[in-house]
Formats: sequence, structure tokens, C-alpha cells
Amino acid sequence: MSAPAIVIGGGIVGLSLAVGMAEAGLAVIVLDGDDAEPRASYGNAGLIWVQGKGLNHPPYAHWTRRSAALWPDFAADLLASTGVDVEYDRRGGFNLCLSDAELAARAAMVEQSAARPGMPDDVAIVDPAFIRERLPDVGPDVIGASWCPTDGHVNPLFLSQALSIRARALGVEIRRGEKAEAIAMTGSQLTVRTASDLYRAARVVVAAGLATERIAATAGMTVKLKPVRGQIVVTERLPPRIAHPTPTTRQARAGSIMFGNSHEDGVTAPGTTLPILAGHAQRAIREFPFLAETRVLRSWGAIRVMPTDGMPIYARSETCPGAYAVACHSGITLAAAHARLVGPAIAADGLPDDVATLSSRRFDAAYA
Repeated sequence: MSAPAIVIGGGIVGLSLAVGMAEAGLAVIVLDGDDAEPRASYGNAGLIWVQGKGLNHPPYAHWTRRSAALWPDFAADLLASTGVDVEYDRRGGFNLCLSDAELAARAAMVEQSAARPGMPDDVAIVDPAFIRERLPDVGPDVIGASWCPTDGHVNPLFLSQALSIRARALGVEIRRGEKAEAIAMTGSQLTVRTASDLYRAARVVVAAGLATERIAATAGMTVKLKPVRGQIVVTERLPPRIAHPTPTTRQARAGSIMFGNSHEDGVTAPGTTLPILAGHAQRAIREFPFLAETRVLRSWGAIRVMPTDGMPIYARSETCPGAYAVACHSGITLAAAHARLVGPAIAADGLPDDVATLSSRRFDAAYA
């Protein structure tokens, strides 16, 4: 099989890149696994979140905000071209604090950000009066918060659907159950080997979640990742009561409330554990006491794709020209930038200048 471009991975990161490459004029084949894969695209809260990103690396902060700025038009274009409303909503987000220690930590984050040259100054510490004006149902235990007007959220399932429809409309062929095993250079062409076939292309992008590290290595790219499990609880549908998302709680447009924000390093099996779910519930009730009377419908745990230093990775192979890799734990936030900026750049055999300092070369001892 031959194609001008192959994307390995059909999650939100891979489909965003495929859409961007196809919009730039390339014919693209997406090689994807099956539904048994631990897909982060299906297991996240759908936040488009900028506060706290890039505290120690201003270029990452600006890259995150550039994607967030692209999101309004990106969501509108997806609706117009696919008929799918991804429920994009940006009214600002809070990181609620329940103790003096939590508030001090958030204040230190804001102060650290403001003190670094080149960092955005759109995050502020706000008092309970400011919070209750926007979230009237917060509980008395909320003593303050950090606030960023740029934060928002989206429905990740609808986003995945819209990207799939848009990709196919652009002529992208999505092959499910076709897991890539390795990339190699054969003459002047790249080859991708799967269990059942061999594909040839001028451009190959690896965006396969945790498998990106292994597959990218076959093309000489260093992508350092670790699994992190997160668990979330979902309630029954309620009338609108939480207008602004937080890292621990958000209300979907249909009315369900999702809460929980656990980080279990090194856990590779999706699933839930009662102690963590109980902890989520206890915090959620302190933040929004009305949740104590709300029925829980389901809970789930999913495996996040986490670069070892927390920042996105954009790799370009030196041994296999035309091969790239993209990995991040902010696939929702960065979807707009991946579709509008990274995909077209890779189609032209390059990467945007914005991600120069997010190169995989930072993991290379010789480069460091």
C-alpha cells in the first residue's frame, strides 16, 4: 500500500494532524488500533486548559494559548463542515482552593508565572465573592481560587466524531485494527510495517498514544512517555448549575456533572478503585454541596499519555527523513493547533517555529 502520508494513531491527536495534513492537500491514510486500546481520547474530561501550563517554560505557555485562541474558529468550522456541535464553551475556569495551603500554592504559581519574562499574565487569584458571583452553588469551604478567562471545555466524544467525519470528507482513509509495528527507510521512501501489510509513504507521523515511544524509536526518534491513570465520576443529568469548569469538576451541556482529577503514575490498566472515587466524591461535595444529593450513574478510569517532563513532544527524524512523532497529555487543548498549524507544517516537511523548544532533542544527552 502506498500513500503520500500516513498517520499512525486515530485518536484526537492523530485525527487532528490528519485533518490538517489533508486540508494542506495531502492524501492521508490513518492506521489505528482497535477499541481494546486504552484510548485517552475517550477517557478525559474535555478541558481546554491553559492556566498552569508552561510555568517553567514560557514557549509552552504561549503555544497552549495560541491553540486556545484558535479554538473558536476551529469549533465553528467543524460544525459547519460536519454538522457536529462539539459543545465548545469558553467562559473562563477556576482552580478552587479548600485550604490555606492550597490557596498559598495557587498564589505561588500565579506569582511565579508573573515573575518570569515572557509569561502571559491572564491568571489571577480571586476571592470567594468573585467566585460565588459566577458559581453561586460553591460551598463555604471554598476560600479562594485561581481564575483564567481563557480556560474552557468541549465534549471529547463529539470532538472525536467530528474529526473523523471531517477527515473522511477530505479523503482520509481510516483503517481500524491496523496496528503499526515499525518504521524504516527503504531507498527514498518510508515504510510502515503492520502485522498484515507494508505501507509506503513520503511522510509518516506517529501519534499513537503510549505506543508512540516504541514506534518512534524504530525511526530514530526519542519520545519519553509514562502512563498516568485518571479516574472520573459521572452523575445524572441536572439543570445548569456549574457554568465554569475546574480541573476537578465540570458540567456537560447535556447536564451530567463529571468530577475527579486523580494522577496515578505508572498504572497501565484502565479501571477504578473505591478509595480514589470516594476521595473524588468528598472533594466534589465540599466544592459543590448540592452534589451530596445527586445520583452517580457511572465511573471510569483511563490511561493518560504523559511526557516524562510534562510538556508536549514534537519529533522529527534525522535518520528517516519525512518521519515525525507527536505526543502530549493535552490533546484536547492542542487539537486546534495540531489541525491548523502542525498538520500543514508536517505536510510541507517541517514543524512550526512555535514548537522548536518542544523538540524531542531535549531528551538527547548529546544535545543537552
